[in-house]
Amino acid sequence: MLPPFDEIVQNFELLDEPTDQFEYLIELGRQLPTLPPEDHSDDKLVPGCQSRVWLDMRVAGRGNGSRIDILADSDAHITKGLVAFLVALYSGQTAGKILETDALAIFRGLGLGQHVTSKRSNGLRSMVDRIQAEAARVASA
Repeated sequence: MLPPFDEIVQNFELLDEPTDQFEYLIELGRQLPTLPPEDHSDDKLVPGCQSRVWLDMRVAGRGNGSRIDILADSDAHITKGLVAFLVALYSGQTAGKILETDALAIFRGLGLGQHVTSKRSNGLRSMVDRIQAEAARVASA
């Protein structure tokens, strides 16, 4: 089970070395709740990711106050850690809160963006775009 997002941020703030940050990302990936095998489907794949990433978003309610729960997985360790970072940040939040939260700015603010390859950075952006698009779709319903 993933720790609360505030705790994840505090842990990253304590880590100065890029290798320690990557090790923590990998550890977060190991703590990511399991995505059932039947949800590893093509319709849940996120395009634009170097590794394969699956996002399953479940909506409760209607409109801006709808709650969105996210289950996810990846076939690569560091990418799975990035997925876990986003799940901890966004899962269980309302569509409105998701739309207000800039995950990429938080990621950069922790100093993580400077150590991530451009392909992984593009994949992270693709994951955030997919989550934000679903939140926008739900909020406008």
